[in-house]
Amino acid sequence: MDIKISEIANLPSKWGMFKIQSFEENNKEHLCIFKELSQNPINLRIHSECLTGDALGSLKCDCGEQLEFSLKYIEKYGGMVIYLRQEGRGIGLFNKVNAYALQDKGLNTIEANHQLGFKADERSYEVVNFILKYYKISQINLLTNNPKKLECIKDKILTRIPILIEPNRFNAEYINIKQRQMGHLKE
Repeated sequence: MDIKISEIANLPSKWGMFKIQSFEENNKEHLCIFKELSQNPINLRIHSECLTGDALGSLKCDCGEQLEFSLKYIEKYGGMVIYLRQEGRGIGLFNKVNAYALQDKGLNTIEANHQLGFKADERSYEVVNFILKYYKISQINLLTNNPKKLECIKDKILTRIPILIEPNRFNAEYINIKQRQMGHLKE
């Protein structure tokens, strides 16, 4: 795995004071946002980029709220958010917007991805193991509801910390589909 690693920089944010470091993998620039990595196990959130939810506050998903929950948690208890550049469950921003348009016409999130020729979830998590090894992290408490994330680093997980987001009228069916068809955990 050919990965370039940036320097560490300070990141004061509205959620707290963090350190950041970037990992460049095949033109994808992932970001680690962290605080207090000396404890064991480390609290960890693996978060895939969602421009519409993370930056624009989209109500169609729960991504922005999950990221905010995680940053507040890391600020309070220490740990890390690994922010992976794999927008739209790995289909990219262009295709995600097209999937949104299909959802506007009545398809659910999985049906829209299939209509565009993609699997329900195209993401991969190999770089996560590289990053954890780089920081010498061997035990984690994982902040997630996604069973695919649990599977990718199962040998390091001591505890799963659920992220419970209250659905709204725009994302209730989306969250329901993730639980029913993708196995996302409710608690």
